[in-house]
Amino acid sequence: MKTEKVDVLVIGAGPAGTVAASIVNKAGFNVKIVEKQLFPRFVIGESLLPRCMEALTEAGFVDAVKERGFQEKFGAKFVKNGKVCDYFFADQFTPGWTWTWQVPRAEFDKILADEVQKMGVPVSYETSVTNIVFNGSDSVATVEDIIGNQTQIEARFIIDGSGYGRVIPKLFNMDKPSNLPTRKALFSHFIDVKRSMDDEPNRITIIVHEPGIWIWVIPFSNGITSLGFVGDPSFFKKYQGTHDEMLREMISTQPYLAERFEEAEMAFETKTLESWSSTTEKFYGEGFVLTGNVTEFLDPVFSSGVTLATVSSQTAAHLVIKKLHGEAVDWENEYTKVMMQGVNTFRSYVMAWYEGTLDTIFFAEEQDLKIKNMICSVLAGYVWDTNNPYVKNHEFGLKKLARLIEVRNRITATAAQI
Repeated sequence: MKTEKVDVLVIGAGPAGTVAASIVNKAGFNVKIVEKQLFPRFVIGESLLPRCMEALTEAGFVDAVKERGFQEKFGAKFVKNGKVCDYFFADQFTPGWTWTWQVPRAEFDKILADEVQKMGVPVSYETSVTNIVFNGSDSVATVEDIIGNQTQIEARFIIDGSGYGRVIPKLFNMDKPSNLPTRKALFSHFIDVKRSMDDEPNRITIIVHEPGIWIWVIPFSNGITSLGFVGDPSFFKKYQGTHDEMLREMISTQPYLAERFEEAEMAFETKTLESWSSTTEKFYGEGFVLTGNVTEFLDPVFSSGVTLATVSSQTAAHLVIKKLHGEAVDWENEYTKVMMQGVNTFRSYVMAWYEGTLDTIFFAEEQDLKIKNMICSVLAGYVWDTNNPYVKNHEFGLKKLARLIEVRNRITATAAQI
């Protein structure tokens, strides 16, 4: 069997894997990526957040992405029963990037993978990791390509950015269920010939369809728009026929969407995803670290996936570099606790979204602009800024704010009746 030796083996060529590989490679270490699929390949997570731009910049990817002319994104628009709540990243509380992109992920991920190869990091596509044996922090991974050729890769450390593949958690029985309820998504890409500037392509639109059910509308610069319904699986049982027929019937129930998309051609057959939330019992071991969706994937509502993927990989890469230089690394405090700060903040907002707490806040009359800017920072991905009260107190801050708004609404309603 063929044997290769590297300093770091990276599993997965998505944003998590390529960001980590680039940063470690720039530090002078020998890195190799193995990727189970052939790129380009479809994946969701098409609306990025400004915080991920910091990781993409350090990895050296921003210029290449910018050259492709993707749709720039400057905020998020929430709609419910005709009411609109806009969040513009330029107004956020936390200093940082005020824009990002909306991207077809197949093309975006391929750009990152191509760029990391140009930097000298080899990427082996259609190659699966079938076994890993650890000897302290050193490891021997057995990988197999699409025609069955096996190779053993000796590495000083492994970064697992395999996303939904969850390679190390599956190999070592580390998976555990998320505390988030099961949800389902039905979605497609539409050739959006009726789009106009009035449709605000420069930000994602999230529409509250009914309690617990929401719609994403993500315009791309190529004239395609991604559209999907998300919610409890029971909602989808009300619709019959093929996935295409179900999605079109759902669209027909929203007058604005029906006018714009009901007769629009689909770029591909409607896809469905279900039960995506997952986590693992630990994020690291003596010879490995997990990044991106391998650690935990929450929900698509606040587009947190790519941000958590790139920031976790950015953070992990620097710790791996320390480790390879022979320095001590406190993985629990320097990695797990840091990442869980971001994950738990997003989790609180996801739960508040489905519970209706954020409905009360987003669509309140006479919003406090300072508070809105603090919440905007979370929606921009700055979930590690504990100077922001709505990050530091994410678990209770939203509920307290919603209660205050509800009390104010009752007082206002009572006064109007007098």
